[in-house]
Amino acid sequence: MRPTAKFSLSFGLVTIPVAAYNATDTAASVSFVRIHTADGGRVRNQPVCSLEGTEVSPDEIGRGYRTDDDTIVPLTDDDLDALPLPTARTLTILAFVAGGDIDPLQIGKGYYLGADGPAAAKPYALLRDAMERHRRVGLGKIALHGRETLAMIRPVEDVLVMQVLLWPHQIRPMTGVLPEREVKVAADEVRAAETLMDSFGGLSEEDVHDHYREALEEIVAAKLAHRAPEFEAGEEPPAGRVMDLMAALQDSVRAAKRARGEIDEAAEANGSGDGRPAGRTATRTAARKTASRKAAAAGKTAQRKPAKATAAGTGTAKAAAAAGKKTTAAAKGSGAQKAAGTARKATAAKRATGRGRKAG
Repeated sequence: MRPTAKFSLSFGLVTIPVAAYNATDTAASVSFVRIHTADGGRVRNQPVCSLEGTEVSPDEIGRGYRTDDDTIVPLTDDDLDALPLPTARTLTILAFVAGGDIDPLQIGKGYYLGADGPAAAKPYALLRDAMERHRRVGLGKIALHGRETLAMIRPVEDVLVMQVLLWPHQIRPMTGVLPEREVKVAADEVRAAETLMDSFGGLSEEDVHDHYREALEEIVAAKLAHRAPEFEAGEEPPAGRVMDLMAALQDSVRAAKRARGEIDEAAEANGSGDGRPAGRTATRTAARKTASRKAAAAGKTAQRKPAKATAAGTGTAKAAAAAGKKTTAAAKGSGAQKAAGTARKATAAKRATGRGRKAG
């Protein structure tokens, strides 16, 4: 791997010569060329002089700075080297901050920094280990490719990595991005979303695979072989507008658990799938089956003994009839006693009346 630049990394009074290597490979990304659709010929961007209208060779192309009034000022490499910038050859760390303080929108291209020479090995390892233990990243400025830029230094495993940062004024404001009206989210919806987030788990090797590039290469191979492309059947992403947010969150949680095998798909297909782990569902299903078998066994036992049941029913009927006769007799006796008592009272009253008349 060839370095793209060499400079010094200044850490207080410690100077570390380093070499910067590209950490990313843009050649591995999918790219297309422009063609003439009529015959498939390449369409190229030819460098043409705007004044002469002729094609210009690469060794005749230089740099120019365009002013606000569209005046072009030619600049040479000597002009740029004469810039009074300490960052032209040295990246001076200005501050150490927590990594979370850096806005991810500012993070640009990454470079591996290697120690440039045996003498740089020890101070390089010292800075790397100190940043790792202190859990801080370094911020500084460096001039790369003819322009000054912010840079972040951070340890990654055993290597120091430099990330180019955009200037704060290069981050556009959020005006016009937020919804026009205020949106209120209920607490139970937030909890459901958090449950869904917990159900995702970590990334797998399949998740970080470039399926688009693979599918594109299959299309190209199929066209060269004059055949139809062959793709594996995959799940179609859900389409349409989500109307019930809570239902969508709950369905998403169940889908994530189902993908990890935490839901019994057979039980869910029978209508008992409710998002519980498969072990609990299986236990409850077994309990229901046991209860059903006991009920069936009890029914068969009752069918095998009809005589005893009839006898028991007959005895019960006789007992009820006897109880009814006793109740009727008791009622009759009680009525007779009441009638006798009433007659005795009437007789006593007549006698008392007669005595009163005689006395008068």
